Amino acid sequence: MITVVGWDGSELSAKAVTKLHEAGLVIGPDAILGRLKLNAATAGDGALLQTIDDHLEHGEGPAVVLAPGDPGFFGVVRELRAHGLKPDVLPATSLVGRAFAGARLHWDDALVVAPSGPEQLTRVVNACRAHPKVALLVAPGVGPAEIARELAPTTPRALIVCEDLGGPDERVTHSRMGEATTRPWKDPQVVLVIDPLHRPGERGWVAGAQPGPREWALTFGDDVMPPEVRAYVLAKLGPRLGDLVWDVGAGVGQIAVECARLGAAVVAVERDEARCAELRRNVLAHGVKVALTRGQAPPALEPLPDPDAVFVGGGGLDVIDACAVRRPRTLVCALRKVEQVPAVLDRLREQGYRGEGTQILASRLSVEPDGAHGLTPADPVFVVHARPAHTA
Repeated sequence: MITVVGWDGSELSAKAVTKLHEAGLVIGPDAILGRLKLNAATAGDGALLQTIDDHLEHGEGPAVVLAPGDPGFFGVVRELRAHGLKPDVLPATSLVGRAFAGARLHWDDALVVAPSGPEQLTRVVNACRAHPKVALLVAPGVGPAEIARELAPTTPRALIVCEDLGGPDERVTHSRMGEATTRPWKDPQVVLVIDPLHRPGERGWVAGAQPGPREWALTFGDDVMPPEVRAYVLAKLGPRLGDLVWDVGAGVGQIAVECARLGAAVVAVERDEARCAELRRNVLAHGVKVALTRGQAPPALEPLPDPDAVFVGGGGLDVIDACAVRRPRTLVCALRKVEQVPAVLDRLREQGYRGEGTQILASRLSVEPDGAHGLTPADPVFVVHARPAHTA
């Protein structure tokens, strides 16, 4: 028999106390074991599964696993079940719930991220760029200093750092990003990353990240790129939560806005002042987050964080080079002349990408004054999409 008991610093339930008294072995973090007066043998949780296997084979009495908060929420229950065990579970308040309570905030609209290590820092940061309220369960290499360092200065956020939740040194600190990178934190557990300019909308029906948009490939006021072409471009970009997308030569932000609506973090690069102003209006109209860099590519791309996907809507072969050397998983270009396609494909091949080209010609159904129906063809657009050759 194995029971998992959640602990949040408050008094344990009568059932949890009984389980601990009956236990032949109690396994858990040293910080929790040290705060409880236990008669059973104890063991740290550094080699949890091996310790449990040894106890089941040679030990006596039930085993109890102590875990912080709700052990079924990014906790030990998943690990045990994957090992073929089906423990009883007595949860406590989750660390995330305690963090938001300490910050005096509601959290039904919060995105919760739980990285396993520093290799997931980039995806966590992109989620913080795209979502106005994120709870980070701290992992090695992914804490308040790393998050603040990656977000600054393009994505201003307020950080609320929660340390020793439920313990004697519990502390909830509101921190500026600059302070977060230099302050010595004592074992932070949860970091709340909040957009201070965000205003909650209507109450939703699903927690965390909201469902996808009702439709995409929208019709904009100035449809430089037909929706049919945009739908194909979005399909090849594959924007998703945790991604960073560059929209280079963004124009009025058609691709940038669509990618943001699908959950990605987006940087739009545009040199024309009037188009930048229209892009901002489109971003506000659709209630999304897009970081705008006004400038000429390629130089404007140099300070940007590495992208997962890139759309190039304007610029020459030097822009293609500058994007490809940053090694996005996919790179999509829209071209107006078929004569441009071979040069772009050749340049992508030189950069280690395997590309394909598609001509898209959409004809719109029209109704004549006499009621007859006809087709009005639009100018063709040539879309080149490419992936690194070793993954294509």
